[in-house]
Amino acid sequence: MAFVRAHLLISGLVQGVAFRYYTRREASRLGLTGWVRNLSDGKVEAVFEGEEGLVAEMVQWCRQGPPGASVSGVRTKYEPATGEFSRFDVTY
Repeated sequence: MAFVRAHLLISGLVQGVAFRYYTRREASRLGLTGWVRNLSDGKVEAVFEGEEGLVAEMVQWCRQGPPGASVSGVRTKYEPATGEFSRFDVTY
């Protein structure tokens, strides 16, 4: 089982629609670690670590987002997992 890290920049109508809350809920459900935060330019940034297939599932979820979101783009960069996170958090 390969562990990976995905670093995402998500654009569109992704702030003010509980994107971070739903992302934390979905990542926790999948057993992923990392974080999600709003950026000052209106994007959402997230880092997910975990089993490769589950991270891919989370990336796919981010392409749709929660109800009320309108995702126009997801820039994804895969990297080796570092294991530095113990859970999934919303950061500020």
